Amino acid sequence: MARGGINKAVVQTARLAILARGENPSIDAVRIEMGNTGSKTTIHRYLKELDDSESRLTITEAPIDDELGELVARLALRLKEKAQEPIDLALAQFEQHKAALLAQIDTLEAAHADLKQQFDIQAAALAEESAALQTASTSLQTEQTRNAGLSQACSDYELRISDKDEQIRSLEEKHLHARDALEHYRNAIKEQREQEQRRHEGQLQQVQAELRQAQQSAMVRQDEITQLHRDNERLLIEHRVTAKELAALQEQTRKDQALQQKLSEQVNLIESERTLLQERLRVAVLESQSRQQALSEHQQSNKSLELDLIKAQASIEALRLAAAVAAAPEATPQA
Repeated sequence: MARGGINKAVVQTARLAILARGENPSIDAVRIEMGNTGSKTTIHRYLKELDDSESRLTITEAPIDDELGELVARLALRLKEKAQEPIDLALAQFEQHKAALLAQIDTLEAAHADLKQQFDIQAAALAEESAALQTASTSLQTEQTRNAGLSQACSDYELRISDKDEQIRSLEEKHLHARDALEHYRNAIKEQREQEQRRHEGQLQQVQAELRQAQQSAMVRQDEITQLHRDNERLLIEHRVTAKELAALQEQTRKDQALQQKLSEQVNLIESERTLLQERLRVAVLESQSRQQALSEHQQSNKSLELDLIKAQASIEALRLAAAVAAAPEATPQA
């Protein structure tokens, strides 16, 4: 069925214009002359009808007794019809094959676009996971640095506590020595008093003076002992405060170690997800390359079909030229 605007008169006008230029009125030439409109099958049917009309007109106008010319005209017409039938069949098959290939190419291009979109989405997801991994690594490094600082601070506090313990032991030893000295001194005074009591009463004043001097010395020693007790209590308080600070630091260290272990687990999980995404990306790239190769093969096949079409058109032109040569004797009797 002809498309809108295509009829026998339009085809005849285009054919006459081509003949006026001295060219061969083929199906493609007539279609180009009409502005690339109309079905090739319809154009072929109209051209065949025009050729039949001209053949009948030529036979009618020829002398009735010219049987040879009529026979040649009929043979030429039958030869042209026989030659045109396989050409029309090949053209129809080529158009169907070409339409199927174009539809397949469109499907492959759509699938390629979908794969490319998936590839872009996976690449964006991989970039986000890489950024998250970098952030987690930075946080882990920061926590490790902080943990190292806390460990160094704990070491410093332990050294300070060791120094304080050494000072406390030194003060305790001094306190024991002072107590022993005081006890020894008291014993010595007691013995001295007993000896002085047995001595002459005349030496009593001297003994009393010595006793007062000894008591003053004892008071001085007692003041020193009191000061030592105070220093000991102060050091004990400092020791308890330092112990509390050490306990707090140890608790913070345990918390930091737990946080570090949690961050390590998160990093391992992110690394596993990143490996999975890379594997998915590799599979998608392989599929895309396979689809690209299939598309290239179809394009190559399409080019081969186009070459076959060009060859078929050349064969058609050769057959038409042969038909024209066969129709040449028909023109000779008319002359």
